[in-house]
Amino acid sequence: MEKGAISRDDILKTLQEYDELGRQAFLDLYGYKEARKYLILHDGKEYDSKAVAGVAHKHQHGRPLKFDELHGGLGRAVDWLKREGFRIGASRSPKWTRDELILACDVVARNGWQGLSASDPRIAELSDLLQLLAAYPPEQRAAEYRNRNGAAYKTLNIASFHPDYQGNPTNGGQLDREVLQDFLDRPAEMAQAAQLLRDGLREGTLEPGLPEDEEEDDEESSAPEGRVLYRRHRTRERNKGLRKKKIASVLKKGGTLACEACGFDFGQVYGERGEGYIECHHVVPLHEAGESTTKLTDLALICSNCHRMIHRSAPWPTPAELRVLVQEQARSATPQLPSQRPDIESRDRAAT
Repeated sequence: MEKGAISRDDILKTLQEYDELGRQAFLDLYGYKEARKYLILHDGKEYDSKAVAGVAHKHQHGRPLKFDELHGGLGRAVDWLKREGFRIGASRSPKWTRDELILACDVVARNGWQGLSASDPRIAELSDLLQLLAAYPPEQRAAEYRNRNGAAYKTLNIASFHPDYQGNPTNGGQLDREVLQDFLDRPAEMAQAAQLLRDGLREGTLEPGLPEDEEEDDEESSAPEGRVLYRRHRTRERNKGLRKKKIASVLKKGGTLACEACGFDFGQVYGERGEGYIECHHVVPLHEAGESTTKLTDLALICSNCHRMIHRSAPWPTPAELRVLVQEQARSATPQLPSQRPDIESRDRAAT
């Protein structure tokens, strides 16, 4: 089935047949299962998107598509239906993101690690913030997406994973456990991250949701302070003006553009192509610094590999702490390959 093979009229005829037969009879007749993710929302009713798109095929092509002939998600049936002007919604709410769980876990922490009821005003506030956060696009949100009942139930999930909880665990997920553990290991840091999220969402200073046509990478989705704050942190690091000022400041003082953690120099390794290149790392994470103005002393010049290693997991090491790890690894590694990296210990001795 190629793009454009079904029309809006084909779909409307299929929706009429769906109504006449009823959902289960329609699905049984054409061998389709209930939609797992996406529904057509039309005239106050819900329809299984994949089944409707597949059956609509018969009106111009003589036969409906079989269940295994059609992909029902984004990129196939859903896109065809949206192209013809139909509104698409989710059949169930998607999994909670780290950002959402940070907000929920903070509410539980401030309630003595007890879950809250849907009638609690703090749950109403949480639900409102989750709507502002917009962690998923509209077509992936079910009608009950992050409502008060769902927000309250998530606080019960989180509370049931606390070490002091005496009852039976609920069916929360692994990410619930991970965020809870972050709060137990680094309570002040995570509480500050939650506060920055709340303030930024209310004031409109943070960019919620996922930018169009942009997928989060593993580094962003697993950032300890959540994706939204991490994206704000990286925006600061990628500020070209600040980077140029930092480089100019280092060179003016007689320094070199070598990584502050491992000593790697792009110019030495790549010649003219690498001259003047180095990445900029914001030493103080946004969840600690807040929205204060970035100073040059907050920035460190490091290579791409060390930048990745710093951001890989919490707590983030400083360039100086990572430098110690690099030196220890260099001493213990066999065989030694001094030609692959500048001798950072010798460079240190020469500098002193």
